[in-house]
Parts: sequence; structure tokens; C-alpha cells
Amino acid sequence: MSKEKKETSIKEAEVEIIEPEVSNDNKEDEQSSEVERLKAEIAEWEDKFLRTHASFENSKRLLAKDKATAVAYANESFASDILTVIDSLDSALSMINVDENSDNEFMKKMKEGLTLVDEQLHKVLEKHHIKQIDCAKGYDPNLHQAVMQVDSSEHNSGDIVQVLQKGYTIKDRVLRPAMVSTAK
Repeated sequence: MSKEKKETSIKEAEVEIIEPEVSNDNKEDEQSSEVERLKAEIAEWEDKFLRTHASFENSKRLLAKDKATAVAYANESFASDILTVIDSLDSALSMINVDENSDNEFMKKMKEGLTLVDEQLHKVLEKHHIKQIDCAKGYDPNLHQAVMQVDSSEHNSGDIVQVLQKGYTIKDRVLRPAMVSTAK
């Protein structure tokens, strides 16, 4: 043999790598455990996705509800402020004591005009879902605020005797409770 061939065959012999023999069962076990691990990871990611999606949908629903509530009650502050004007108008109407037989034509017209303004104002409020609390139905702590108790032989205990200040609701919320006196 030539010198070159001899060196090549020695190098080839040195380069030969001996791989350890791995049984097919061991390979299959490794593959199946890898498959199981990947399946578990997929299930975990699916669960995370579903939870995140559900959380997102809940947030979206709550934001839509909050927006609807904000729009529905946007004029609540204004309505609350206008109640003092209504109280003043009601007070002015109650101060004008003019009967049908009175000769004072100016006072009759003044009371008639103020009554019309009061009616228009209440119509506008009702148009915007602001309604006066009915005190004839009886005392309700959710709608009425008992300011004082009085002795009354005409009323049962806990009944409303007198309305001191009218109360109002806006849609299903109490804008201002009615201030009332109740029987002892």
C-alpha cells in the first residue's frame, strides 16, 4: 500500500463513531412522554386563552353597562340642582293666597302664571324620567326621610302625617328623598 492510502485508512478508522445502541422501546417511551408533555402544554395554553377571553368579554360587558349607566344618569347633577328652583317656585305658589272671589286681579294672574310655569317644569322633568315621590302610599325608608315624629290620632303609627320637602326619583334612583313627619 502506498503511504497515502495507509494514512487515509488510519484516519477513517479513527473517525468512526460508535453510537450506543438504544432500544426501540426506550425511544418510543421518550417520544410518548414528549407528546404527553406537549399535550399538557397545549391544554394549559388553551385554558389560559379561554380564561383571558372570558375576562375580556366580562370587561367589555361591564364597560358597556357602565357607559349605559353614565349616559342614563348624565343629567342627575343638573336635575339635583334644579330641585331647589322647584322648591322656591312651590314656596312662592303657596304664599300667594288668592281666592276666586278676590278683587286683586294682578295676584290672580300672578298665581295663574306661576302655576303654569310649575306645571311645565314638572312636565319637562317627567320627560327626562324625573318624577315626584308619591307620599300617599305610606312611609318607605328607601324613598322617605323621616325628619320628625308627631302625635296624631288620625294616623297609624309610622304613617306620613306631613310632607316637609318633596322628594324625586330619576329612573330607578332616588334623586332626593322626601322629607316627612310621621305619626308616633
